[in-house]
Amino acid sequence: GRLNIVGLVTLVFAALLNEACVAKEEAKQDCLSFPSSCGHIQNISYPFHLKGDRRNCGDRHHELVCENNRTTLYLFSGKYYVEDLSYKNRTIRLVDADLDKGHCSIPRNSLSRYNFSESWWYDLVDLPRFQSIDIDCCYILYLVSCATTPVVNSSNCVDFSSCIHGSFSSQRRNLYAVVGVSEDTVLEIPDSCTIHVAHPIRQFQVEKNNLSISDIHQELLSGFDLRWYDYRSYYSKLPFKERLRIFWYYHGTPVRMTLVGFFTGRTLIGLLCMIVFLVYKYQRRHLSMDDTIENFLQSHKNFHPIRYSHSEIKAMTKGFKDKLGEGGFGSVFKGKLRSGHLVAIKVLGMSKANGQDFISEVGTIGTIHHVNVVRLVGFCAQGSKRALVYDFMPNGSLDKFIFSEGEKNAPLSWERMYEIALGVARGIEYLHRGCDMQILHFDIKPHNVLLDENFVPKISDFGLAKLYPTDDSIVSLTAARGTLGYIAPELIYKNIGGISYKADVYSFGMLLMEMVGRRKNVNAFAEHSSQIYFPSWIYDHIDRGEDMQLGDATEEEENFVRKMIIVALWCIQMNPVDRPSMSEALQMLEGEAELLQMPPKPSLYPNEMSIENHADNNPLVGVSTSSII
Repeated sequence: GRLNIVGLVTLVFAALLNEACVAKEEAKQDCLSFPSSCGHIQNISYPFHLKGDRRNCGDRHHELVCENNRTTLYLFSGKYYVEDLSYKNRTIRLVDADLDKGHCSIPRNSLSRYNFSESWWYDLVDLPRFQSIDIDCCYILYLVSCATTPVVNSSNCVDFSSCIHGSFSSQRRNLYAVVGVSEDTVLEIPDSCTIHVAHPIRQFQVEKNNLSISDIHQELLSGFDLRWYDYRSYYSKLPFKERLRIFWYYHGTPVRMTLVGFFTGRTLIGLLCMIVFLVYKYQRRHLSMDDTIENFLQSHKNFHPIRYSHSEIKAMTKGFKDKLGEGGFGSVFKGKLRSGHLVAIKVLGMSKANGQDFISEVGTIGTIHHVNVVRLVGFCAQGSKRALVYDFMPNGSLDKFIFSEGEKNAPLSWERMYEIALGVARGIEYLHRGCDMQILHFDIKPHNVLLDENFVPKISDFGLAKLYPTDDSIVSLTAARGTLGYIAPELIYKNIGGISYKADVYSFGMLLMEMVGRRKNVNAFAEHSSQIYFPSWIYDHIDRGEDMQLGDATEEEENFVRKMIIVALWCIQMNPVDRPSMSEALQMLEGEAELLQMPPKPSLYPNEMSIENHADNNPLVGVSTSSII
C-alpha cells in the first residue's frame, strides 16, 4: 500500500530530477556561448560566473566578483585574486589578496586540503554533489612563531623575524617560514612553537636551496592552483537506474524524510478537516435542536411557567454559587426569585438528548398542577443555554432518607413512610388519568421523589416522560428508558408484553420495596444468598408468617408496612397483565390490609415466571386468613 506509493513517488521524483539535469546542461551550453570577463581573466563561464550574471549561468558556489578590475574569489574566510582559469585542465590559480609588492607581506588565512570536504560540494538543489574543487599541490608553507629556531631542515626554514610587527614583536617571538613539507607529512616542531598560517605552494618552488624572504614572497605571489571536478557531465551520461542509485545513495535519507513529512502532513490535514467537519455537524445539530425547542415554545404560548433569560438565571443563583447536586442531565443550583421565593434550578448539560429532555419536561409538568408533582416555576431557553426552575424542596430527595445510616438525616417513621407512599401513588395516578393526555414517567425512583418542608412528596424529573392519548393501553417506544433496578422488564424483554402505564406501576413497586427494606432491592453483598433479591426474601419471610421485626412499631404502623409490602409485590409482577393499575394500587394502600390477597412470588428474570399465575389474579379479592398478614 503505502510502500508502493512511496516507491512510485520516488520514481516520479527521480524522473523529474533527470529532466532538471538535462535542462541545466542545456543552460550551461547557453552560458558558454556568452561568457563574462574581468580584467585579464577572459571567458568566465561554467562552473564559474561573475556576480550579477544570469541566475542559471554557473554554479552558486563558484561565484566570482569583479573588484577594481580584478577577478576575485571569496573562499571560506579568505579573499583571493584569480590569476588564471584553465577550462582544459579544470584549474584556477589564486593569489592571497593580503600579499602586496612588499616582500614582507604575508598571508593571513590558512588553506589546506582539509578545507575541501564534502561540504564544498553541491547541495540538494544540484543533486548529487557533482562539482568539487580540490587543491592541486603537494606542499604547504607554514608560518611558525617560536622563542628559538625550530628544529627543522635549515634549508627549508627561513627567518621572517625582520618582517614581524604587532603581536609577534610584543611577545618577543621569532617568526619563521617552513617550506618544502608535504601536506601528508606531520610537521614536527618544538612545543614552544605555534603554527599561525598553513598556505599552499607549488612543488617546483621548494627545490632551490638557501631560500630568502624575497624568494618566499615571490613564490607566494605566483599563487597556487585549485582543480575542480565536473561530475555533472559524467552523471548526465549515465543510465537512469544508475543515476537513481547514486541519487538514493547520497540523498535517500532527506528524500525519505520529505516523503514521511508529506504523508504525515496529509494525515494531519485530513484529521484537521475531520475535526472541522465534526464541529460543523455538532453546531448544526445543536442549532437544529435550538430551533426545535423554540418552535415548541412558540406553539405553547399558554404555558404557566415564566420564561427567563440566562442572565436572570445567573442572577437567581448568584453566579451558580450554591450547587445542590449533579447528574447525567447537568447540575442543580439553589436560587432565589425577586419575591424571595426559593427555587431549585436545573442547568441542563450539552448532551444530545438534553434538547428532547427539555421539551419532555416543559411539555409535561409545564401544563399540569398537582400537590404531588413538582411545580415548574419557569425555564430558560436561550440558544444552547437551557435551564428549568422548580420550587425548592428543603428536605431533598427520598433516597437520602431511605439509604442513609443516620449520620445526617434521621430515619423517617413508618407512618411518614406510608404517607409518602400514598402521595407518590396519587401523583402517578394523576399523571396516568388526571390529565387530557396520559403521562408516562418512565423513571420513578427514590432520587426523583422530592420532599418539601412538610415531607409532602413531589414527583420530579420528567426528562424521560412521554405523552400518549388516554385511550392507548399499549404505547410505542423505540428504545428502553429508565434506571436499572426500577425499569420494567417489558422495556427490556420484548416477549413479556406490551409497554403501557404498567411500566410506571413496576417502578413504583420497586420504590415501595426499598422504602420498606431501607436498602437496594438487589444487594450482591448480602449476608445470606437468600437476601440478595429483597422482594423474594421478604415474600418468603411473610409467607411463612414470620415477624417482620419492626422494633417498637405500633400495630397501626405494622399494618402500614404490610400494605406497602403486599402492594409492592403486586406491582413488581413480571407480566404486566398481573400488575394492578395505579388507581388499584392506590385503592389497596388506602384500604384494609386484611382484605389484600398475597400475589404470586415475584421473579427477577422472565424464565422464573410461574405458568400458573397469569389468569385470574385479582389483588382486591379477599381470601382466607392463611394468606393474609
